[in-house]
Amino acid sequence: MTQKTKAYASQLRAGEKPTLKTISRMSGLAVPTVSRALSDAPDIKNETKILIRRIAKEIGYVPNRAGVRLRTGRTNVISLVLSTENDMMNHTAKLIASISEGLLNTPLHLIVTTFQPDDDPMKPIRYLVETKSADAIIINQTTPDDPRISYLLEHKIPFACHGRSRHSQPYPYFDFDNEKFGYLGVEKLVSRGRKDIVVIAPKQGQSYAMHMLKGINQAAKDFEVSVTVLDNLTSDDGTTKTRDLLTAKLAAGLRFDGLICGSTSSAIGAVAALEDFDLFVGKDFDLIGKEPTPFLQLFRRDIISMKEDVAEAGAFLAKAALAAIRDPDEPPLQKLEVPTREGIGL
Repeated sequence: MTQKTKAYASQLRAGEKPTLKTISRMSGLAVPTVSRALSDAPDIKNETKILIRRIAKEIGYVPNRAGVRLRTGRTNVISLVLSTENDMMNHTAKLIASISEGLLNTPLHLIVTTFQPDDDPMKPIRYLVETKSADAIIINQTTPDDPRISYLLEHKIPFACHGRSRHSQPYPYFDFDNEKFGYLGVEKLVSRGRKDIVVIAPKQGQSYAMHMLKGINQAAKDFEVSVTVLDNLTSDDGTTKTRDLLTAKLAAGLRFDGLICGSTSSAIGAVAALEDFDLFVGKDFDLIGKEPTPFLQLFRRDIISMKEDVAEAGAFLAKAALAAIRDPDEPPLQKLEVPTREGIGL
């Protein structure tokens, strides 16, 4: 504990519960100023906000959410809405951590609202909006004509998307250029002499699946190679299911010399299946996988990998959601992470 922490803590009276008045007394600032500083009001100096937040943290002040909502109409909550389907090797954990970090030093907190994969994705969105449970909403697994985006735009609810749709009205998003990834993946395999390429793609219906396959198909046409997208198997299926389904296809005679996987888990499951048939990456076939953190080359050093910066995505989504709350009339924040040839390789 620092000397300053001891000084602020020692000013608490016996049995006193930290309140706005407590912080006012310790800082020498009026209660309304303290309240506005904790609410990140734009007219309060940054050094004042830092002081007030430090005192609040050190004495253990916790705002009464019901009181905050009554006074301001806000919840100080941003909700990240996620499906409970299989995680793609810590993709979700990294996204949650980076969004949370992006909200540090603000009065807002992150909550996660889940729904089942076979449930209506509109259900949690309607609940959050109708109950006014969050000041902003972050969604992912965006679809080309995503009804959630239409609904949030219509109801003028601050939000941000991890992914893009075909909506003509501007909205905040962060996306990875999967079309470019798909094209570069085929190009890389062709440069290594591979001509018969198989793809374990994301679940059809999602925007990033459409983008990835568009890039792959264009590259296949440009480089005159064969590309097959495996049916009944997606990059969201997890390691065990990928291994089992690909094993069955290999047993039925499937063969190829290049493989593109849309997730870390599908790449690991595919390698496990192929090695059961004495087919080895870097020798009998080359594999390109997309991953949020460097892992695949620790698993098999000859795997070709491309990093998708989920940490950057989360930080930007937090920033975009905050901007949508504070400056709703300003142009929405948008960013596209574009992979490069230099970023794909061993």
